[in-house]
Amino acid sequence: MNIFADFENRVRVAVEAVLTQGEMPAQDLSRVTVEPPRDATHGDLATNAAMVLAKPLGAKPRELATKIAARLARDPDVETAEVAGPGFINLRLKPAFWTSHLADILTAGTDYGRGRPTGRKVNVEYVSANPTGPMHVGHTRGAVVGDAIANILAFDGADVTSEYYINDAGEQVNVLARSVFLRYREARGETIGDIPAGLYPGDYLKPVGEALAAEYGDRLAAMDEAEWLPLVRERAITAMMAMIRADLKLLGVEHAVFFSERKLHDDGLIAAAIEDLRAKGFIYQGALPPPKGQVPEEWEDREQTLLRSTEVGDDQDRPLVKSDGAYTYFAADVAYFRDKYRRGFEEMVYVLGADHGGYVKRLEAVARAVAGETAHVDVVLCQLVKLFRNGEPVTMSKRSGSFVTLADVVEEVGRDPVRFMMLYRKSDAPLDFDFDKVTEQSKDNPVFYVQYAHARAAAIFRQAAETGIAAPDFTRPGDMDLACLTDEGELGLIRKLAEFPRLIASAAEAKEPHRLAFYLYDVAATFHAQYNRGKDLPHLRFVNPDEPKVTEARLALVRAVAIVIKSGLGLVGADAPEEMR
Repeated sequence: MNIFADFENRVRVAVEAVLTQGEMPAQDLSRVTVEPPRDATHGDLATNAAMVLAKPLGAKPRELATKIAARLARDPDVETAEVAGPGFINLRLKPAFWTSHLADILTAGTDYGRGRPTGRKVNVEYVSANPTGPMHVGHTRGAVVGDAIANILAFDGADVTSEYYINDAGEQVNVLARSVFLRYREARGETIGDIPAGLYPGDYLKPVGEALAAEYGDRLAAMDEAEWLPLVRERAITAMMAMIRADLKLLGVEHAVFFSERKLHDDGLIAAAIEDLRAKGFIYQGALPPPKGQVPEEWEDREQTLLRSTEVGDDQDRPLVKSDGAYTYFAADVAYFRDKYRRGFEEMVYVLGADHGGYVKRLEAVARAVAGETAHVDVVLCQLVKLFRNGEPVTMSKRSGSFVTLADVVEEVGRDPVRFMMLYRKSDAPLDFDFDKVTEQSKDNPVFYVQYAHARAAAIFRQAAETGIAAPDFTRPGDMDLACLTDEGELGLIRKLAEFPRLIASAAEAKEPHRLAFYLYDVAATFHAQYNRGKDLPHLRFVNPDEPKVTEARLALVRAVAIVIKSGLGLVGADAPEEMR
């Protein structure tokens, strides 16, 4: 149960009663919210009801708040309802409410915090790196952010498809083919010297060249480029995608769909998309004025086929077909969105690098042009990742030829630290990844601190068993005396766990998985703090053989902590260990 949504309904009922009693007109209550107060000492919940309704009612906020608070004070779960500041209402709930909510957590088990299925179809596209080499650390952040967004949306109730767009139709894959052909010649014994500028220099292409040499011998060398290029290109793309899939698997990332850009060209989907938009009046022939500053690659000082994207929110119209009849990259983007929309997706999430910030308005414009208001686009931008070791920047990978690979990072520190730390900062902020810090076992290492909390919970159960106290049946919380949990630290821990459903809903709506990483750290910190209090105050220890009923209730609390941490870590893509190595 989301207690914040529950109390929003209770507050609205109280407001309606106040309006009716005062013979005041009915109001739009959609802006009424219930949230945790900024200062936990002020109460458990806070509502803005009086603040948002005072102006339309012509009332004074504090006077209106006093009336609403008096009504809320009658709620059997409310201990106090106090007016604060200019008109906020702070609610403090009775201990019985919190122990009852603990029972709800135990009953729900691993479904605690899960949203009801909405049937809303969401496509989350992420990574989509050019198939020209291994994944680098920059791709790592986008992969983790996209995967976590997909996990959270699915947990919140959406019907989610994770997708990878293979950029296999541009000139870069021809460059890849020529680079592989050079390695093929090398594998046949030729001296190729330094890799020419413009080709890919990494050693990862050597096995592809060797495989071609083993299969074709001298036959490729006897062909003209027009003959060998498509053959080598196909083999090279297949090899690179196999490498990319393997890299992503190291991170625990597996996309449901891999969509080929070539399909848009080969199946006529770009032409069909343009004709659909032409029928809607969005296509015209014209010339664009020269842009200010740097001239983009696709700008031409002549007539082209253009999209009236300014009519749907873009800052300029966009070219779809160049003067020579070739499609622009943007034309493929339009066709790709249309294909997603025709597949039934109502919401499309694009996880892109920060250098794609200019795509936000144009993708939103495409959505409006293609789908009107029946589909929605969210663009999540991921800033750069900087690697450090001993305070010094990490140098490039020899294998890649120019960058540090995803595999390098995961193989050194492990999947869990990489995934958690890639989320431990908002995605549109730069991230410093320090190899030393993410492997140290301390409170300063967030992933260790959170996983240690889950391992500590498991250790508490083992300790209870060793003292002869068997874990109760947590699926039957009514059999336990949870009301004996009266310590403020215990109730505070339940309050923190009660934020989980709201956290999931807000992270899903905002497409901000870092919220979950921060929340897990807070849960771990609250749990560790209560454990440490027991060191100084023996009567607060989770396991006390002299008080079996209290121990049973505290084990229920520990079980709830383990449920939330394991669920959260699972959504992040990290394990919840029973023991720390």
